[in-house]
Amino acid sequence: MSAVNLPVLFVSDLVVLPGMVVPVELDEASRAAIDAARSSSEGRLLVAPRLEDRYASYGVIASVERVGRLSGGGPAAVLKAEGRGRIGSGVTGPGAALWVEVEPVEEVVTDRARELAEEYKRLVVAVLQRREAWQVIDTVHRMTDPGAIADAAGYAPYLSHDRKRELLETPDVEARLETLITWTREHLAEVEVADKIGEDVREGMEKTQREYLLRQQLAAIRKELGEDQPDGADDYRGRIEAADVPDAVREALLRELDKLERSSDQSPETAWIRTWLDTVLELPWRVTTQDSTDVEEARRVLDADHHGLDEVKERIVEYLAVRARRAERGLQVVGGRGSGAVVLLAGPPGVGKTSLGESVARTLGRKFVRVALGGVRDEAEIRGHRRTYVGALPGRIVRAIKEAGSMNPVVLLDEVDKVGADYRGDPAAALLEVLDPAQNHTFRDHYLELDLDLSTCCSSPRPTSSSRSPPPCWTGWSW
Repeated sequence: MSAVNLPVLFVSDLVVLPGMVVPVELDEASRAAIDAARSSSEGRLLVAPRLEDRYASYGVIASVERVGRLSGGGPAAVLKAEGRGRIGSGVTGPGAALWVEVEPVEEVVTDRARELAEEYKRLVVAVLQRREAWQVIDTVHRMTDPGAIADAAGYAPYLSHDRKRELLETPDVEARLETLITWTREHLAEVEVADKIGEDVREGMEKTQREYLLRQQLAAIRKELGEDQPDGADDYRGRIEAADVPDAVREALLRELDKLERSSDQSPETAWIRTWLDTVLELPWRVTTQDSTDVEEARRVLDADHHGLDEVKERIVEYLAVRARRAERGLQVVGGRGSGAVVLLAGPPGVGKTSLGESVARTLGRKFVRVALGGVRDEAEIRGHRRTYVGALPGRIVRAIKEAGSMNPVVLLDEVDKVGADYRGDPAAALLEVLDPAQNHTFRDHYLELDLDLSTCCSSPRPTSSSRSPPPCWTGWSW
């Protein structure tokens, strides 16, 4: 086809492709182009995108269908795009409009283009079905021209202006269809992921609302049946939310609370869960006392409490001095383990082993708690009982921490040499996890089934021996 001279209408916020019918708001320059087109015999003009860095190389040849005003009162024109045109050099023409030489682009339709058009139609129908645009689907099914099918992408809201300009500047039908197929597949993949995420979010919200409604109904039914929970039981969730506990402990508490809310009052598991919740919530998970690092004051306290025992007191003061130096260097916790220690006090009865443990606690400014192990033969006394047993309780170590009210007390294990062993287990072996610095930062009580950090405690095992003649009091340190 031979080139023609047409006035140019540049648009900046719109990309017009062949086959589209669009309204265009008119300013002074665009009104001059519309007037020039209407004054010519053919009544056509070239609509091209306005680019910042260069002049467009392609546009669409359009006819002016109607000129009027928008609902806001501004002048506008309705244009119908007919075909793609290649922009040549500028020419002169009547009126104030800019005229250019335009060469209409002839499209070559091949069998390959028809195959690509059918594939692209299937993808477009899949997109429209998600939007439930059934009338548009019928229109797409009636389209047969591959070029028109490709240029209909000008109406696609998921394509950006840059991509639509790329389609305008691609005269080859096969190339346009291949590009559109790639873009549409990417869009479908994104839509599927977004729909899945949205569905998961809706299901989660519906499940939460359904559970809340069922809990309210269950509470109302129990109230009508006279099966109300005891006072304070309904407040477990508030107590858990307000408790200052580690994240792992909070997750375990919420899991058990969910079981409690689903179980019946007649179930024996209800009492077990309530007892377990009370025990865990009463433990001082994040409560610690500040250590005193005054070595001179420590020696003064030891001298005031005990006469003699110079070697023992010197060893204790040496240990406290090392702790003070480690505190100055920020080495209280290394590798997730605290700087607690195990102190062994050995000697006959009455030489001051227990009172030395109390003095160490007072010197450090820590809580003191005594655990009597004489005659203990059941391993559960140390590790605790399984919750499924009737009358299950946590072990003596956990009860001592609870009694002390802090996570770093001085724990005196009294008469460790009197611990026995029988068919119920070996308590001495269970004490290894309590005293070993490599293990006690993750001590696990059978009743709690939660990791308890004992590495910040000072443990003082106190064996009593009368079969040999030890010095009045002997101390050893496990660092």
